[in-house]
Amino acid sequence: MLACNCPLSIKLPVRKRQGYNIVLIKTTLPDYADTGYPAFLLRGPAISGILPAMTSNGKFKSGFISIVGRPNVGKSTLLNALLGEKIAIISDKPQTTRNRILGIVNAPGAQLVFMDTPGIHKPMHKMNEFMVKTALATYSEVDVILMLVEATEKPGGGDRFIIETLKGVKTPVFLLINKVDLIEKERLLPLMQEYSTLFGFKEIIPVSALRNDLGGLVNAIIARLHEGPRYFPEDQLTDQPERFVVSELIREKIFELTKEEIPYSTAVVIEDMKEEPGLTRITAVIYVERDSQKGILIGRGGAMLKQIGMLARQDAERLLGVKIFLQLWVKVKKGWRENEQMLKNLGLVTEE
Repeated sequence: MLACNCPLSIKLPVRKRQGYNIVLIKTTLPDYADTGYPAFLLRGPAISGILPAMTSNGKFKSGFISIVGRPNVGKSTLLNALLGEKIAIISDKPQTTRNRILGIVNAPGAQLVFMDTPGIHKPMHKMNEFMVKTALATYSEVDVILMLVEATEKPGGGDRFIIETLKGVKTPVFLLINKVDLIEKERLLPLMQEYSTLFGFKEIIPVSALRNDLGGLVNAIIARLHEGPRYFPEDQLTDQPERFVVSELIREKIFELTKEEIPYSTAVVIEDMKEEPGLTRITAVIYVERDSQKGILIGRGGAMLKQIGMLARQDAERLLGVKIFLQLWVKVKKGWRENEQMLKNLGLVTEE
């Protein structure tokens, strides 16, 4: 199958901003990121009430912020809430995020670069080892660390493990207690006090990422940032390739529609992307590890694969603003999660 060598022009509906722009980038790009494909452009609605009018001293501030936590505590939902658009894929299953994804908010007088990282967990495969390594590596790269936990649970072994990894880190660490809308108010203060005894968090902020209730999070972050440059042009929205975005949308639908080990055993690669008048044709391959998984993913009469393709195509058309013809194939590649070259091709690990 031949890959397209021509630029892909994406036409997007432009929506008015309310004082800031959104940029999404990906720091660990797959091999196809260097093939000349242009950046995928995205504009999302502003989130009212979370952005300050201007930094207090009138000087421009900027910095990088890492979002860390156990799998499935809402890190990607938080990033989506900050950006005002669903970019990082979400699922009720843990370990959905595999790559380190950055979302940049351009506020008046400040630029904030947020890193959504894979959930920190005990790795079972080489792929998971790289995912955890990716998350931990951000500690030394950022100006503020956001540790996300769930309000519905007391500090568990996973939370305590992450706190141990933070000890000795000089970067300011905020604790975000997510899903506060699911608990009674009287349970919140004792939970905050319990976490405060485990680590010297600079801020403890209750949030509900799903409801876009982020409290004073952005203001608190900006207060910790130093004067700095605008790392990305104010009008730049993203340098993330469309191929990565579409592959993630396909993977999200696999997580939604399949069970047990199937979502974790799949990888999605966009093999071809061609623009025609009024239509963009995309060919994607879903890799699995066993023949039995291939049969489940295709489904009886191809029903499961058709459902995955239809839902992914609808989301891709909404995000990219173009009509899409999406063709999916399923192939078996045994042990791909232990294959370092395959992981490099997927952008899950880079050369040292």
